[in-house]
Amino acid sequence: MKCRYCGRMDITKVIDSRTMDDGAAIRRRRQCEACGERFTTYERVDMIPLTVVKRDRTREAFDRSKILDGIIKSCNKRSISVHEMEDIARQVEMTISNSLAREIESCDIGDLVMEKLREIDEVAYVRFASVYKRFTDIDTFMAELSDLLHDKK
Repeated sequence: MKCRYCGRMDITKVIDSRTMDDGAAIRRRRQCEACGERFTTYERVDMIPLTVVKRDRTREAFDRSKILDGIIKSCNKRSISVHEMEDIARQVEMTISNSLAREIESCDIGDLVMEKLREIDEVAYVRFASVYKRFTDIDTFMAELSDLLHDKK
C-alpha cells in the first residue's frame, strides 16, 4: 500500500479493520512506518458489470429485480415466503456472478430460475415455465407437465 503522505510503498501496517455495508466492504485504518502518519483505506469486491443478451439479441444491464418479479408472479397464492423468493433470486445472481462471465443469455437465467422453482414448488415452476418457454399450445404445456411427472417418479 502506498502512503498518501510520504508516497513510500509497502511500509504501512493495518491498525484496525472493520466490515461495512453488511460485509460488502472492509475499512482499514493504516499507519505508515516511514512517516508515522495514519490514513484509512476501503476494500470492496470488484463487481464486473453483467450484460444480459435477450432473445432478440439486444443487450441490457443485469437487474436482479426482474428475476424477483418473475418469481413473485409465479409464486402468487402459493405457500412460498418472500424470504424464499428473495433467496432464489440471490442464489441465481450468485451463480451468475461466480461464473465471471460478462454476458449471459436470458435463457440461461430462466433455466437457473426454473431449476430453483422446481425444487420448492411444482406449480410455481409450471407457471414460470409457461411464460419463460412461451408455450404456444396445450400440447407443449402437457409435454412439460409430463416431464415433471416423469421426473417426480
